[in-house]
Amino acid sequence: MEQTSKHWSERLPFYYGWLIVAIAFVTMAIGVTGRTAFSLLMPPLIEEFRWDRGLAAGAFSFGFLFSAVVSPFVGRVVDARGPRIVIWSGVALMSAGLLLAPYVRSPWQLYATLGVAVSGGANLMTYTVHSQFLPHWFVRRRALAISIAFAGAGVGAVLLLPWLQTIILTEGWRASCVAMGWLVLFGIAPLTFFVKKSPADVGQNPDGERASPDTTAKRHAAAIIDPAWAATEWTLRRAVRTTRFWWIAVGYFLALIAWYAVQVHQTKYLVEIGFSPLVAAWALGAVSIVAIPGQILLGALSDRIGREWIWTAGCLGFAMSYATLLGLEYSQSRGLLYCMVFTQGFFGYALTSVMGPIVAEIFEGPHYGSIFGTITIGLIGGGAAGPWLAGAIHDATGSYRPAFLLIIGFCLMSAIAIWIAGPRTIRPVLGRIPKR
Repeated sequence: MEQTSKHWSERLPFYYGWLIVAIAFVTMAIGVTGRTAFSLLMPPLIEEFRWDRGLAAGAFSFGFLFSAVVSPFVGRVVDARGPRIVIWSGVALMSAGLLLAPYVRSPWQLYATLGVAVSGGANLMTYTVHSQFLPHWFVRRRALAISIAFAGAGVGAVLLLPWLQTIILTEGWRASCVAMGWLVLFGIAPLTFFVKKSPADVGQNPDGERASPDTTAKRHAAAIIDPAWAATEWTLRRAVRTTRFWWIAVGYFLALIAWYAVQVHQTKYLVEIGFSPLVAAWALGAVSIVAIPGQILLGALSDRIGREWIWTAGCLGFAMSYATLLGLEYSQSRGLLYCMVFTQGFFGYALTSVMGPIVAEIFEGPHYGSIFGTITIGLIGGGAAGPWLAGAIHDATGSYRPAFLLIIGFCLMSAIAIWIAGPRTIRPVLGRIPKR
């Protein structure tokens, strides 16, 4: 019995890394769905209050702008005190926003609750904060671990979005906000007690290995292409003086415009061109369903072939989904609808599996959280600009067509930016390390 206990205690650090992944999976399932549900809430909000869709979608964008402002400070908190306090803050903010949303009567209240509180709170406990510490836990399977964690967003959409849509149709949008608010509070907060910043907190090295510091250092040195760059202690001040930092920021900004413009406006657009609300809601959920295998498979593939290839595949996925949406305006073909769902979910959502690794492999070090947090200004700024931009262009022209064509161009520019940043020129992924 004693030997079994000792064996478990010796293996616990290895399992702890995957426990962190499991906690992130659940947090993403609930937190991202709580924010994504804005797409389901927007039609009844517009119908009840008669607001312009640009004004309504602007609440989502305003929440992202708030997140962008606080992101550099979040990165510093993660570096200094770990992610737990940040995730707790996100849970408190998001659950408060959802529980107060039923009392909305004017636009500023919409912006404060479903905007700042929900979008801002989600940012503090989902993609951004997990991208700041999950890369510390893994090196050889870094993108695979992150993609499994982030696949929780797809599972959450599969399980929760139809449930929320049913509540909206039967009891109203206010009841759905209350139900989601309690789920965020009691579904995520207890799990954060187990969150640790890095494997060193449980006496371990990345990937659950017990290798000595010298062995680990030699292994890392063998996987470096640019020794001078890798030897630099990258502080935020040094990082912002490099062109790589700004190419990453531009690439992330443009990609997130594409991601959140379609996420917020897709349901309304499909209803307008002739699909039923249930089919439109199904499409939103189906995107997240096909994203689950896409994130995991493409994330694992990026550990073999490189981050730039998967980023390019994700950008092309979003570009193709916008092209098929334009085609659906002329022919409501189920084939085109399935194509839109597949390209957006399987390829587009895979971007999340390499967001953290791209930055980590270029600016790895003790200040990584601060650097990623600052780059997140561009990332979140794109998420904020996308819904507003698409809504504003529609209000000005009466059509989504100009916005969708513009965003297709943004997708191509984003892919080019990450190739120029070139994480492959600093540290190769496992599949690119020469065998000795």
